[in-house]
Order: sequence, then structure tokens, then C-alpha cells
Amino acid sequence: MTSRSDRPLIIWRLTDGKPGHEKQTLGLAHALLRNRPGECFDLAAPARGTALLQWMQGRFPAGNGLAKPDIILAAGHATHFALLAARRAFGGKFGGKAVVLMKPSLPLSLFDLCVIPEHDKPPRRRNVAAIRGVLNDVQISTTRSPDQGLMLIGGISSHYRWDDAAVGAAVAAIALASPLIAWQLTTSRRTPANFLDSLPQPLPDNLRLIPHHETGPGWLEQALAQAGQVWVTEDSVSMLYEALTAGAGVGLLRLCDPQDSRVRRGVEKLLADGWVTPYEAWQTGQTLKPLAQSFNEAERIADLILEKLLDTPAAKHSRAA
Repeated sequence: MTSRSDRPLIIWRLTDGKPGHEKQTLGLAHALLRNRPGECFDLAAPARGTALLQWMQGRFPAGNGLAKPDIILAAGHATHFALLAARRAFGGKFGGKAVVLMKPSLPLSLFDLCVIPEHDKPPRRRNVAAIRGVLNDVQISTTRSPDQGLMLIGGISSHYRWDDAAVGAAVAAIALASPLIAWQLTTSRRTPANFLDSLPQPLPDNLRLIPHHETGPGWLEQALAQAGQVWVTEDSVSMLYEALTAGAGVGLLRLCDPQDSRVRRGVEKLLADGWVTPYEAWQTGQTLKPLAQSFNEAERIADLILEKLLDTPAAKHSRAA
């Protein structure tokens, strides 16, 4: 007889069209499939009113004809009713477990597992797993080079006050202080249009500017895999956790007038735990070193799901940085 752990793992990933949400669920889906071979099906979540009706009626037409799921993943408020509808229609004692990422707008008890960032102060419950930051699809790199560096620049945010001059001065100082490192700098959609033009001139010879619209799919993941050091502006939360997951030494470019928010609390926790080096500490001589231990929350949560929700042993992964 074939055991459940020998069968292909079937994942349904409910999507809402928001890149940040989809990046998180994709990272967890890939981590699960690295543990146990299987297949992931992407289903667009229906409108909330439609999904609520489907949940009440015990049906989920989007799943008709697909292999029944072991795990159903979703992130974002617009997916919550769809997640519950899919589980009611296709779940069971041993499968169809509903896993929601980020703190849901519905009662936590409705889901099999709620994966919630620490900065949202999740309660201690059987079906709640706290994570550091947000999940992503980056893997720890074995190709990092000490002579390659990366600078990830954010921009306008409700959590901080942006200052072109201050960020630009820090960028130039870092590049000038490390002439043997080839630095790449990229921006984001939130970066002010005149930021690159405002950088101190002449630019250091070892600094290459690559605006975000000139990067293609997979560019960031490839750059992170090569960089021995990564600097990130503290508003760029997703990129900060991606850099940590890749295993590089990570520096934090501080911004002005931080607001008391969950974003800031998450960043301050990373500083307190020694995961990142603030710019002011680097100025006094502290260096950026590769992480001494793994920072891969997607792998950790994948292990937990397989062992606790599906009662199957997770594959053993190398956790060395």
C-alpha cells in the first residue's frame, strides 16, 4: 500500500494578482515541493462576495477537475473566503489543509495554519506559526563572491521620511571605502525619479547603476546569489528578507523620522538580534559578514506543514550558510 508520504504532494495556490502576496505563496509552495515531489496548481481567487457564497454552499468550481489538494495556500484579505470555500469543498481528514499567510481578517480558528510575521504580534495558538518578516523564494547561495556587492534602494514610504542626499551620500561612501568590490545598485518602483541623478558626482568607478525598469525577471535572485555583501534601505522590507535568505552579509541604510509601525518593529528586531549591520555601525569599523546560520523561513514553515498538518516527515536540508 502506498503511504501518504509516498504520493505526490498536491498544492493549490490561490492568487489575488498582487505580486507581494504571490511571491510569498510561491516561495512556500516551492519549499514544500523541495521537501516532497508533487505539483502546484495556481487558481485565481474569485471575488469576495462570490467566494463567501461558495463557502456557504460548500462548493469551489475553480477546483473542479483538478487533483485534490493536500495543502491550499493563500495570502491577502481578498483570498480568505476562497481559501475556506476550497477547503470545505475539497478538504478532508488528511488533506485540503488551509494555510493562510499574514494575519487574516477573519478569526484565526477558521484556518488550519496561520503564518504571521512576528511584528504583527501573533497569539500563541496551536494553529499559529510566527515568522521573521515575510516569506520569499530566494535560496541560500553557494556562489557568493567577496568581490561582488549589491545595493537595493527603496523610496517613498509612509513609514519613513526619504532623503535623496542622505541615502546618496551613504551609497557613495560605501563604494569609495571598498574599491575592490564591484557594486551594483538598483532602484524600486518607489524610488524618486531624480534619485540617481542626485548621487554625488563623479560616481565611484566600482559602482554600476541599474534602474529597476532595466532589470528583467530573475535579475534580483541572480544578483543576490552572487553578492557577498548587500546594503538595503530599511523601507525595503521584502528585499531585506530576501538578502538575509541568500546568506550574504547585510547592511541597513537607515532613513529619517521612522514611524512607530509594524514595519519598523520588524526591522528593529533584526537589528537587536544581530542579523543586519546598521550604516552607523559600519562607519565605526564594523564589517558585514555572511550569516553564520540559515535564515530561510519558507523552508522552516514547509517542514512544519509536512510534519504537523500532513503527519509526514520533512526531508532533511543543509542549514549551513
